[in-house]
Amino acid sequence: MRALSVQVLLLILAIAISGSSAFAQEAEEPDERDPEARRVTEEITVTARKQEESIQDVPLSVAAPDEETLRDRGAETLEDVAVNVAGFSVQNAGPGQSQVGMRGVSAGRIIRDQPGVKEQVGMYLDESVISLSLFTPDIDLFDLARVEVLRGPQGTLFGSGSLSGTVRYITNQPRIGISETIAELGVSSITGGGVGGSAKVAANVPVGATSALRVVAYFTEYGGFMDAVQPDLRVNEDVNDGNRYGARLAFLFQPSDRLSITPRILYQEVETDGWNRIDAFNILANPFTTTRPQVTLGGRRQFTQFEEPFTDEFLLGDLNIEYDLGAATLTSITSFTNRDILVTRDATALTASITGGTIALPEEVYTIDAPLFDATEAESMTQEVRLSGERDRLQWVAGAFYSDSTRDYRQNLPVIGFTALSGIPTAGTKLALTDELYKSDLHYDFTQLAAFAEATYAVSDRFDVTGGLRWYDFEEDRNQIFDGIFSDPIDSTGSVQADGIAPRVILSYELSEATRLNAQVSKGFRLGGINDPLNVPLCVGNDQQIYGGRPTWRDESLWNYEIGSKSSLRGGRGLLNVAAYHMDITDLQASVTAGSCSSRIVINVPQARATGVEAEFEFAPTDSFDFAISGNVNDSELGSSFIVNGVTQAGIEEGNRLPSVPEFQMAAAATYRWKMARGMAGYAAGVYQHVGDRYTQVSDQQAGFGSFRLDSFRGDIGGPYTQDVFTFDPKLPAYDLINLRVGILRGGWDTALFVNNVTDERALLAIDLERGSAARVSFLTNQPRTFGISTRVNF
Repeated sequence: MRALSVQVLLLILAIAISGSSAFAQEAEEPDERDPEARRVTEEITVTARKQEESIQDVPLSVAAPDEETLRDRGAETLEDVAVNVAGFSVQNAGPGQSQVGMRGVSAGRIIRDQPGVKEQVGMYLDESVISLSLFTPDIDLFDLARVEVLRGPQGTLFGSGSLSGTVRYITNQPRIGISETIAELGVSSITGGGVGGSAKVAANVPVGATSALRVVAYFTEYGGFMDAVQPDLRVNEDVNDGNRYGARLAFLFQPSDRLSITPRILYQEVETDGWNRIDAFNILANPFTTTRPQVTLGGRRQFTQFEEPFTDEFLLGDLNIEYDLGAATLTSITSFTNRDILVTRDATALTASITGGTIALPEEVYTIDAPLFDATEAESMTQEVRLSGERDRLQWVAGAFYSDSTRDYRQNLPVIGFTALSGIPTAGTKLALTDELYKSDLHYDFTQLAAFAEATYAVSDRFDVTGGLRWYDFEEDRNQIFDGIFSDPIDSTGSVQADGIAPRVILSYELSEATRLNAQVSKGFRLGGINDPLNVPLCVGNDQQIYGGRPTWRDESLWNYEIGSKSSLRGGRGLLNVAAYHMDITDLQASVTAGSCSSRIVINVPQARATGVEAEFEFAPTDSFDFAISGNVNDSELGSSFIVNGVTQAGIEEGNRLPSVPEFQMAAAATYRWKMARGMAGYAAGVYQHVGDRYTQVSDQQAGFGSFRLDSFRGDIGGPYTQDVFTFDPKLPAYDLINLRVGILRGGWDTALFVNNVTDERALLAIDLERGSAARVSFLTNQPRTFGISTRVNF
């Protein structure tokens, strides 16, 4: 089936290359009956190659939904942006914790306690790097010019973390001599959940004849929709509510036509009280027990003994200086970021599986509240300096990049009263105090230096050749301390270092004024890292032998081979962009659970690949109606196996699928506008998204995964059980979402009613497990049907 789907889209590619030019030429000019025909594509300017270009002229696979498009389609998060971009997926793990995937290249969901894992997709706010593995900042889309999605490796210009692509939030910049204010209000109600709302404002203020200030402030209240069953069987409703607030201030000083200086600061804070997690099984709350209260979960329910708050403070300061030297433009970008994240998890089920299951302590001990605190403090400074210019047939950019980052990650598992009730001493020799069963303190220092250059030469009026190269050198040092009865006391240091090059070659041929053919070979890379040691006291069987002895993991790299076409249709009323790609991946960094050791490590898989086709079609047959369809078919799989003692381990087997991304996804959007009396106009918009089935982790495909014996522990937690085995399907099912929006425009006002997730689809986004699956089996889920109203005004 996968091979057939790829063949079908390859056929579409061939038809597009051979036929789209003819179609475009036949109707190259706008319809004479509509002399002011609405052009929908070539007006979009992007900076995908660090210089301004029309999106249809860029010889890369780029999508760039602008502010108007995002607003018409009700997009408020990066996940909403991904709905309409082929080959782009966002796995929602809660506000501020999304994981981004591109073109089927994925090593699995990054878990909260894997601080050393790097990104596969780079994230930028304008020119500033904001990536932080799992914790992708949930930047508000208000007052953005566009979101640029660069598919395929971008290692030459954007470096590490852009292995399979890059996403850039492009903000509206201060404008000299223009006064404007934009305000937006909204309120929403979630079916079976709480009420949310938002208030946002942006203002552009001229400051004399050479300066301008742009200020943005926003507040969003998240309505909760998850219910938590408590030990006394009370139900706390809407436990995952929260809020986000922030401000962005940019100041432009332009003393001459040649020089511009733009300092900026952004602050944002996200707070939530719980998680979008459905519990399918919990060792402390399940329907199979006969000696504890029977609890049936599922639906949009979970079992907790206390709240699970999450806070994320994000501070960004950057300075952009641009000077026109005449023959070239000098650009300097200095940025500083600070993140302070505190994750609180109810680890009582995990702890009970050890204290009550493995050690077989009594109920009064294994039911003590066990909060696990994950604290991350990260700081980063980056500096990029580059020159760019254009002369005759040559367009070029060259520069240098430097970054210096630190990251402190701490975990603490206090189980207050454990020593007194169990008689087991818990004070450690390094960090852990009495009743702290696990405690860690990890410190990372990371430096990177790079130099890059890329040039495009017009061989003829129709044929361009682009060549680029990036050299990089990085080093990471880590100090780590582990302590407590759930860990071996360890105090050690480690380092990892690598250097290399990332080249890119692009050929671009203008088949006609409306169609351009592109082909490229490019390389992307993701830096290596240092594994945590195994929690040896918890390991059983031969798990220590299988997963031990892996102190570091190597760089991941891929070579991308790609062909495609970009066509403007009917004089700019539409576009048809198609690309086919094949990526050979070396040393895929697969995240796996180390068996019974309650540890997660990264293992390099020598070979993997991703092959696919993506297509985007947008068309505005009239000024009143436009629609867009995008889709991606992807066939990505492992090319190597991980075998120990003759047995495949952790699902790493040649031919198994890469995790987290579907084999097929598509989206469609349409907007219809009509005139009304008294200078008003109406519009209606709809968005449809289909996401195919997928796995969360590579190890989810291990033989026997999805089934475990309830009586596998020595200790008896709620037994004897009414059944011996619990099973679940590790393959996440496909899902479909529909959003609708109806609005009225008058002057500077835009008021709309909307319904998101019209069919109230309960999508399973990822599996969330504790201790393999023996302590808890959960699924992250989406927001239910949501009704709302929003009003926006420009004045």
